[in-house]
Amino acid sequence: MVEHADRKGLLADVRRVVVKVGSNVLTGGGQELDPSAIAALAEDLHGLRERGCEVVLVSSGAIASGLTLLGTHERPSTLPELQATAAIGQSRLVSMYDRCFWGHGYHAAQMLLTYADLEDRTRYLNVRNTLRALLNMGGVPIINENDTVSVEEIKFGDNDVLSAFVAHLLPADLLVLLTVVDGLMDAGGEVVRTVDRVDDKIMSLVDGTASKHGTGGMETKLRAARYAAEAGQLCVIANGMQRGILGSILDGDDVGTIFLAAESRIRSRKRWLGFVRRPKGVITVDDGARTALRKGGKSLLASGIQELSGKFRKGDVVSISCSDGEVFAQGMVNYDSQQLAGIKGLRTPEIRKIVGDAFYEEVVHRDNMVIVA
Repeated sequence: MVEHADRKGLLADVRRVVVKVGSNVLTGGGQELDPSAIAALAEDLHGLRERGCEVVLVSSGAIASGLTLLGTHERPSTLPELQATAAIGQSRLVSMYDRCFWGHGYHAAQMLLTYADLEDRTRYLNVRNTLRALLNMGGVPIINENDTVSVEEIKFGDNDVLSAFVAHLLPADLLVLLTVVDGLMDAGGEVVRTVDRVDDKIMSLVDGTASKHGTGGMETKLRAARYAAEAGQLCVIANGMQRGILGSILDGDDVGTIFLAAESRIRSRKRWLGFVRRPKGVITVDDGARTALRKGGKSLLASGIQELSGKFRKGDVVSISCSDGEVFAQGMVNYDSQQLAGIKGLRTPEIRKIVGDAFYEEVVHRDNMVIVA
């Protein structure tokens, strides 16, 4: 944490914004979608466009909308019922946004995503191209997880994480997470105004509870803020119940909690490798390799590897950790786990004799690696 940040200076050059809004904001704290809350948010987003910003909205609320149409307030307990409820509610949710935006002369554009859409590189690029085309056409993309088909293997888990990934792929200058509290609270109940790094101390401020209608809570928002910050993007957690909150944020007002971006922005492919691709295993390295990777900008060689866990193939993404368990990098591996088990700790001449024509000097090349912590 830091005492103060020059918000006006930090936010002066923001031109592309991803806004995530949770179900509790859209219901106004009640049980059903609140048309006035949606209208107020649309007005706020329009205000950003009037400033010259491109805007993408990641919106929860499909299940809450479906529950209203079904005449019940009890959230289903089974996955098929949740998916069916989301299918019923999604069209109403987007139509409410569309009516509000049409009053300003443009349309809402629905995009439903699963994790698989972003984990596959070709589909990831297609999503980015579609979003950019929609922005060029003047529409407002409304993104939600495709709850109607998502299962555990292809779920983001919550829209907080999804919004961070959307901010990565565009890329955006600013990610705003709207919730029903004024920001991240410290142990004394006061808002933490500025966070320079999401570390264990910051995570300890989270109570771990999920929101009433959604699947997330402050913990998932901190995860999303960390992803954005490490990719070189600003993030703000603020109270979406406060009218005009987005304008206040862009004005540099002291509202919510701002998370400072890392000094250097990671290029697109490395953002995808480091934050979107799920690792298939873990490679544990010695202290020398850790220093070479983190501070020397080197590739990972087999000689620095101590242990392996998980089963992975050549071309999969793996996490790289040190002996104390800290994961500090992620990258695409040149050997499968079986091959790597036979050459870990060895030097180049010995490796050549074992693998022959399948030889790669680097286990993970620097160009295919990103430092993530």
